Amino acid sequence: MTAMSEPSPISALDAPERLRPSNYPEPFAALTQGRKKRPLGDLFNLQNFGVNLIHLSPGSLSALHHTHSRQDEFIYVLEGYPTLIRGETTLQLAPGMIAGFPSQGLAHHLENRSDQECIILEVGDRSAGDCVTYPFDDLQTVEGTDGKWHFTHKDGRPYE
Repeated sequence: MTAMSEPSPISALDAPERLRPSNYPEPFAALTQGRKKRPLGDLFNLQNFGVNLIHLSPGSLSALHHTHSRQDEFIYVLEGYPTLIRGETTLQLAPGMIAGFPSQGLAHHLENRSDQECIILEVGDRSAGDCVTYPFDDLQTVEGTDGKWHFTHKDGRPYE
């Protein structure tokens, strides 16, 4: 058995940005237009969990208000003052603050309501068969057998 070549450590800011800013179908993709993701874990071929460095410009959202059926998520605020919306609660976060979102927990997302960029480290597991629900939007996401996310309306019709 031959060992795979492991990538060398790099600066997180040197990691390439995700080519497609959002996987959401329109009109939802436009809501996260000011978000930039650098998928850090993918650089090292991590399979069990994902790690992203997220930059939120002023006025942007990290994601739509959502909850996962199987995936746990964790964030660590590196810079800026993002606003966490969790369930019906709103809380301004600051550098050094952390938050976790267990699967099937309260729906959540971050907004940058400040006038400066926010930088957040995001970690999530890659539990098979995860589904994402969006309580405020006509959208649901199911992980297909191909391992990719498939977006549908809540009645099951696919987005085109």
